[in-house]
Amino acid sequence: MASLEVARTRSERRRGLLGRDDLTGALLIERCRCVHTIGMSFDIDVLFLDRQWRVVDLVQMPPGRIGRPRLSARSVIETQAGACERWGLTVGDTLDVRLEA
Repeated sequence: MASLEVARTRSERRRGLLGRDDLTGALLIERCRCVHTIGMSFDIDVLFLDRQWRVVDLVQMPPGRIGRPRLSARSVIETQAGACERWGLTVGDTLDVRLEA
């Protein structure tokens, strides 16, 4: 289990993890199919999720990259590089995401 921040506003979704030196837990960006790491200072793991919170792709991205869109994705979760391996997450896993209203 990991703590999950949610980027709720358009500004929060656009900013993502920019301006941070690290991240404890993860950041959920809904209505997102593509991310970039331009201006970031650390590598991240990106989980692309469908509507059922199933992992449709998982990539590690270094700073300064533009990712390709995953058309089957509805949301992404960004976390520090290596977290997905530590958590044992792979493509096809379904996450139990509990969002507070």
